[in-house]
Amino acid sequence: MTGETGPSAADATDPAAGAPTGIPIRDAPRLLSRIREIHEAIRDVVVAACESQAAEELSAVVGDEAGDTIFAIDRVSEAVLLDHFEALSHDWPCVLVAEGLGADGRQVLPRGARVDEAELVILVDPIDGTRGLMVQKRPAWVLTGVAPAREGRASLNDIQLAVQTEIPLVKQHLSDSLWAQLGQGARGERFNRLTGERQSLAIRPSGARTLLQGFGGLARFFAGGRSLLAAVDDDVVRRILGPAPRGRAQVFEDQYICTGGQLYELMVGHDRWIGDLRPLLDRALERRGEALGICCHPYDLSTELIAREAGVIVTDAAGGRLSAPMDVFTELSWIGYANAAIRQQVEPALRDALRAHGLGADP
Repeated sequence: MTGETGPSAADATDPAAGAPTGIPIRDAPRLLSRIREIHEAIRDVVVAACESQAAEELSAVVGDEAGDTIFAIDRVSEAVLLDHFEALSHDWPCVLVAEGLGADGRQVLPRGARVDEAELVILVDPIDGTRGLMVQKRPAWVLTGVAPAREGRASLNDIQLAVQTEIPLVKQHLSDSLWAQLGQGARGERFNRLTGERQSLAIRPSGARTLLQGFGGLARFFAGGRSLLAAVDDDVVRRILGPAPRGRAQVFEDQYICTGGQLYELMVGHDRWIGDLRPLLDRALERRGEALGICCHPYDLSTELIAREAGVIVTDAAGGRLSAPMDVFTELSWIGYANAAIRQQVEPALRDALRAHGLGADP
């Protein structure tokens, strides 16, 4: 059984909401099934590695590619990824885009095929949330977005099919999976890895019309610029809810170091808004003599389609539709709102707060 939902009528005309466009993906239901199987294979081999190896082994640094650190646990997933997508490519020739695939993060499959023979571009993050998973702090996610190939390339706007699957902690017996096809709503399933049972998963963003007593805020995972982001976050809340009463909490935050996990929290109603605006820190950090650290990349947002199909409003820093090449390099800002009422409150307050703190964005 699977749960299903779709964009609300209130969001249907939102500029961040999509509509079915482009060349349709051939035999999409069968492709979706194959990708879900690949996700489950990656999930199972990574969980098995976490069960059999110490955290110190899995967290060993083994490389530095496409601007991100590669850990031993990443290598576990990469082998499964290539084997399974090589097999899939005999039915759907593709360009696979992911970290760990060399300097440019791209591999034409099947091996030996020409890029102009590719039917699809498939953007994958085999483990989104590596740092939390490898020390068994929080689940990670397998992320995949699929778009028709345009001379071997495509953008996030072109994604028509997406799947994300939870990689649970060793002590966790349930694993969620969510997927969507463009214009057909979002669906989800909860898998019990002890019994093999599969149950419907409700995908229902929060309908709350206020930030009060809810979760939300700006991502500030890493040292460098956190004070700026925290000041903006506090300013947003103050502009919307006013000064906090003594001895009371107005809002809460959850720093989930995983973009797929953040989207999941919005989709299932846990969070009311999330913003990841790390690229906006660049000039401010440069003035301090500091360098911008790691930011969100397109592969982290390869399943943004699922959130939109579930009714979540996802925008770039300027309030428009996310747009970026399907690559492993581009640095992205994004904001997600559980519903239109939350967006109407947060967006103008965030715009004013960013300007007040010299971050120069215009969301």
